[in-house]
Amino acid sequence: MLIIYRLARLLPTLAVLLFAWDAQAQSFRVQCPAGTDAHPATVPQGYSTKTILGRTDGLLNPTPAMANPGIKCQQISGGDGFVTMGDGTQTYLFGFGPLSGLRDIHEGLPGTQPASVFDQESPTGSGAPSDLVGMPDGSFMFNGAIGLTRDPESTPPNLLTGHVDAREIMDVGVMNASQPAPLMAIDEDDEYFLTLTNVGQIMRPDLFEQHTVHFHGYPNASAFYDGVPDASVAINIGGSFTYYYLAPDAGTYFWHCHITPPEHLQMGMVGQLYVRPRQNRITGNLYAGLLQQQNDLRTACNSATDILCSNPLPAVNTGATGGGKYAYNDGDGSTAYDVEYPIQIHGFDPSFHFVGMTFNPEGFADMKDKYFLLNGRSYPDTVTPGPLHTQSADGVNHFSQPLPSIINIPAGKKALLRISDLDVTEYQTLASLGIPMKVIGYNAKLLRDQAGNNLYYNTNSITLAGGESLDVILDSTGIPPGTYYLYTPNLDHLSNDAENFGGLMTEVHVN
Repeated sequence: MLIIYRLARLLPTLAVLLFAWDAQAQSFRVQCPAGTDAHPATVPQGYSTKTILGRTDGLLNPTPAMANPGIKCQQISGGDGFVTMGDGTQTYLFGFGPLSGLRDIHEGLPGTQPASVFDQESPTGSGAPSDLVGMPDGSFMFNGAIGLTRDPESTPPNLLTGHVDAREIMDVGVMNASQPAPLMAIDEDDEYFLTLTNVGQIMRPDLFEQHTVHFHGYPNASAFYDGVPDASVAINIGGSFTYYYLAPDAGTYFWHCHITPPEHLQMGMVGQLYVRPRQNRITGNLYAGLLQQQNDLRTACNSATDILCSNPLPAVNTGATGGGKYAYNDGDGSTAYDVEYPIQIHGFDPSFHFVGMTFNPEGFADMKDKYFLLNGRSYPDTVTPGPLHTQSADGVNHFSQPLPSIINIPAGKKALLRISDLDVTEYQTLASLGIPMKVIGYNAKLLRDQAGNNLYYNTNSITLAGGESLDVILDSTGIPPGTYYLYTPNLDHLSNDAENFGGLMTEVHVN
């Protein structure tokens, strides 16, 4: 183990040297255009409306401030790291880490940024990039793309073209896998550019693992960006690839690596994505707004002729008006909420992770989860505010579990729980005592029949298999202020390995 430890301490330095040597080859890059045909940039007279960073049109380079807000971007790393379970045990994992939106992720928010924020030059000076090692603490205010720097080979020189400093990417990305993977959130109709940079498995230098991003259940029209390597591409160590998505349907989704999924999912390469509905931008009559969407062929939904219509008009025009936040394009205001919380369910098999770190063959047939997690944490860590610290083999404290799962609901208000499960071996059940759960969506689809009748239902427990998601509203109207619990009634899932505490439980505070 001493040899492995010393090798782990040495490898980041060697990796930095290798990637710095290859910087001219631009194995690492990011991509986030200021404008596209669908979302033209707002630019001064004389510029092209289709403006990309680095393109000059014979004049000066367009600035990030010109970017259209309908373009969203994010950068993530693929590598390895550690997380700490509720009983104090460190667990090795393959995982994704954040390379943009670091300030927001530290605050438990999605790392997705508009192009005007993403396309900012990465901080330099004052000790950077050495002070970027690991996920920065709360004093780090930068939300742009880590490593983005001016390109000396651009025309004219020193434009922001997607050229990056490999050293900064390695400082942040190495041994910085997070659980769950960085949270993503986009608005319906957005164009989303997601860059995956493979920084390698430092604790397993014998592996040359490729990684991909697969949006599970997401209606992506292009197989090339679907992340299934048979029909798209896989990203090698030392390379970057930018996925492109046009956000079509609101709802709660999740994403994972699609390289040997039973292994990479079990090892921790899972995260959540949600799409906010167009309805959030409607201020008038919601029914009329949803009716207007029928003019868009991408979202037209005639339930009388289309049995696959996923979002029919409500049976009754309730006269509800917009101006709030909604889970779906409901047309009647029935999915309105005040606060939202992503809840990613997952489980770990400690034996599988241990042999995965110690160069031994993994026992797929014997895989059995014994750690059960909400947003990467077991109770009581689920109610610990702020990121948890985990010391990795590089001797640095990393914020590898940024998302708490404590739920705070103002009295008389509604909370939307975006619950997803990417467990490999188990079904998972969550129960709510004292506050009924109203289930409004299943697998990113509004619960509504073709006649427009809402099929929402109230329950005190929900059960999900791996690969499923539910949208649940907790309404605190008439609920006395106090602390309530969201937990699993499966007693063997209220544990950390052999310990009799932890597992799938968190607190709901009605304030």
